[in-house]
Amino acid sequence: MNQPGPDSATSPDTTSDSATEPRRRGLRVLWWVLGSIGALIVLAVVGILIWSQVGVMGAEAEPLAGVTANPAIEITDTDAGIVLSPAGESADVGLVYIPGAKVDPWAYAYKVSGLVEDGVTVVITKPWLNLAFFDVRPLSTFTGLAPDVDRWLVGGHSLGGVRACQLATDADGLALFGSYCSTDLSESGLPVISVSGSEDGLSTPQKIADARHLLPADAEMHEIEGASHSSFGDYGLQAGDNTPTISDEDMRDQLTELVGSFALAQG
Repeated sequence: MNQPGPDSATSPDTTSDSATEPRRRGLRVLWWVLGSIGALIVLAVVGILIWSQVGVMGAEAEPLAGVTANPAIEITDTDAGIVLSPAGESADVGLVYIPGAKVDPWAYAYKVSGLVEDGVTVVITKPWLNLAFFDVRPLSTFTGLAPDVDRWLVGGHSLGGVRACQLATDADGLALFGSYCSTDLSESGLPVISVSGSEDGLSTPQKIADARHLLPADAEMHEIEGASHSSFGDYGLQAGDNTPTISDEDMRDQLTELVGSFALAQG
């Protein structure tokens, strides 16, 4: 009978080692891949945070000073938005106004001040990261800042208008300022007003026309002659825009006449 050799009990299990090593290498590769993905995500988030805070277009001092000194307007500044209310009276209708990308919300105060003087409460939102698409808060976050208002329009400028279209079914109407929808509201039945500019270099007249089919058939469409993209706020000329040929005062008056009549009709 053959007997096992004296070293057989202590011989290394080379088969087990050879099977374990590939698994270890696989785990090391997996952790390296996951770590790399995690690092890229962190870098992307940090990059977006930095980018969103750099190059924000600030409000021009003189138009804003005219609003803050106006005794007909009460201003309440909150973390979620700026509330502009008619002084000494309760408004029946309000407008939630969403700013364009990387534009200081205060830059819109002067251009909407005529609406407030006419009896419309305006809440200018403060989008997360200065970009409306990153702000997932519901419309009620902003309408809740003026709880006495019964009926609400939602609107916005540029990218803010695109976001307003996404919230429009929760409102009583939609107001677009140099903007257009990417959401199909053609069968919504919502009252809609779109105000654009003939000299807009970003939301161009052609882009407004191309997106017209996404709005209800009875939407009010108005083009202000001489208005550029940045004419809807007071933050200076925006890159890529055309030079406006309309004064700030005339622009404010035309916005007040057009949007004010539309808003009060919804009250």
